Amino acid sequence: LPDCPPLGLESLRVDDSQIQASSYQATGLGPHRGRLNIQSGIEDGDLYDGAWCAEHKDRHQWLEVDAIHLTLFTGVILQGRNSIWSWDWVHTYKVQLSNDSVSWKSCMNGTEEAIFEGNQDPETPVLGLLPVPTVARFIRINPQTWYTNGSVCLRAEVLGCRVHGRPPRSAPPRSAPPRDGLDFRQHNYTEMRKLMKSVTEECPDITRVYTIGKSYEGLKLYVMEISDNPGKHELGEPEFRYVAGMHGNEALGRELVLNLMQYMCREYKKGNQRVVRLVTETRIHLLPSMNPDGYEEAYKKGSELAGWADGRFTFQGIDLNHNFPDLNTIMWDAELIAEDKYKVPNHYIPMPEYYTKEDVAPVTRAVINWMQEIPFVLSANLHGGELVVTYPYDCTRDWVPKEDTPTADNAFFRWLATVYASTNRVMSNPNRRHCHYEDFQAHNNIINGGAWHTVPGSMNDFSYLHNNCFEVTVELSCDKFPHVSELPVEWENNKESLLIYMEQVHRGLKGVVRDKATKRGIPDAIIKVEDHEHDIRSAADGDYWRLLNPGDYKVVVWTPGYYPSTRQCRVGSEPRATICDFALTRTPVQRLKEIRAKGGRIPQDVELRVRALRLRKLRASTKVLNQRREGQHDLIGCTDPFKADSTTTTTKNFYRC
Repeated sequence: LPDCPPLGLESLRVDDSQIQASSYQATGLGPHRGRLNIQSGIEDGDLYDGAWCAEHKDRHQWLEVDAIHLTLFTGVILQGRNSIWSWDWVHTYKVQLSNDSVSWKSCMNGTEEAIFEGNQDPETPVLGLLPVPTVARFIRINPQTWYTNGSVCLRAEVLGCRVHGRPPRSAPPRSAPPRDGLDFRQHNYTEMRKLMKSVTEECPDITRVYTIGKSYEGLKLYVMEISDNPGKHELGEPEFRYVAGMHGNEALGRELVLNLMQYMCREYKKGNQRVVRLVTETRIHLLPSMNPDGYEEAYKKGSELAGWADGRFTFQGIDLNHNFPDLNTIMWDAELIAEDKYKVPNHYIPMPEYYTKEDVAPVTRAVINWMQEIPFVLSANLHGGELVVTYPYDCTRDWVPKEDTPTADNAFFRWLATVYASTNRVMSNPNRRHCHYEDFQAHNNIINGGAWHTVPGSMNDFSYLHNNCFEVTVELSCDKFPHVSELPVEWENNKESLLIYMEQVHRGLKGVVRDKATKRGIPDAIIKVEDHEHDIRSAADGDYWRLLNPGDYKVVVWTPGYYPSTRQCRVGSEPRATICDFALTRTPVQRLKEIRAKGGRIPQDVELRVRALRLRKLRASTKVLNQRREGQHDLIGCTDPFKADSTTTTTKNFYRC
């Protein structure tokens, strides 16, 4: 039996105009909604319902697909209606084929019409293979029986191989095949390891594979580092990461990250200046599979049969996108009770004690440790099932279902999201249809995460509030698990976006915070940009990176034991960070502590400066005390003018008080 790919109802390669039906209940239940895994809106009866539903309940109803080309049809995949409120699916169906959409022949099983088994629930995809693969242009699905209390409703995908020949005039233009020569296939855990190993062997000078932990079932979380000095953080060089496969069944991100490894290795060897610049000026970390247990579950069922949710969760049933500490609520609650909200920490918020007692997936703990060990500056979390880029905050205040919840860096986050969305070939296509029911084109294909739907405990929010790292979520495709035949086109759709997004790590300010006397880097120094209510900190070597849009900024750097330092720094429009270094002077008290800690002799100049500082503090405190005493003495001399005689003394006391 030929291993034919899907025609593309789920991936939207099949246009709405290619799908017809005998009848339909409403516009929102029209034939264009009969696509595998399509998701409905919240309300039944709107324009975006979750299936094609026939107007009549009889055996004369059908859903028809025009393949445009002559096609060797091999099978049909069926699903019921996606709905919160209704239960509708088809139990059995027939298949009919035609070359002209007028004369139809039923698919036969020997001498009888073939009856195909359909669904027993709304969501599980069921494959029906044709007994004999047949060449035709049109195919019809003709329901015979359906759920007793339901309607004739279905979602479908059709499998078929194009019969090569002269295409008809109505055929849509085909995309040019990619020229990068990459390994376009679905890689399970074993094959993923082999590919990563082959890349390190091909480019040993710029790549390194390491692990950050294991999944619940013991599968390792492999990361590939790409850098001109792998294995080492270089002073001033920003750290970047791509994370894919948080939801195991959203498989496109995994394959794009693996393709990116191959592409950068080969283009670096060819001398591609853009790639060479990225490799030499950035330390890049690529995690292709954050949820390997979930991916293996979806992979075993296959791209079309995994459904909408199989493999989404970990083996323990945990959704990793809600599994990080909810630091948003901790910060907002602290601001509510604080007398001065500006004194509430707006960065490096520690993890709450309760988090260690909750069900935390091993992979979540591994990723958190990874974030704490490496000073990441920029990241993207690759998902699937929609076409949009979301930016923090993902969590809304009080966990309301949806509400625009911007960060202090909202303008820059919108820039980051726009950079990816505007260069993605599908997102930027003004003529594309909606994936499911939301019109993200009205928002230029970017949206605040909270404005879409609240996600408490997201990795994006945690990354922003616990570390210095800015992170967005990229929803890469309407189809969560595209067929292998779709991968070359998806690479071309996303290649430019993946590269240009990495280059954004070089925007804003960067520099080193040093001790003025010793020239050593100062770790954990706080870098505050005036009028920005989100600070960052310097890394272990004293280097820092502050992502900012073009403009002039007043920057203050301070840390305990040092005098604060202020500079005016200008960020240009070119993708090159402005260098803004700081040299901090230690306070005399700090120098004294360091000398005593080492058991050394205190220099006379330090001792004199400390004495002078203490004397100055003593004089200031004495002055305050004297002022308080004078005030109390004056109050004692005051009398009630309405009870005392109107003498000069009393009047003086009254006015003095």
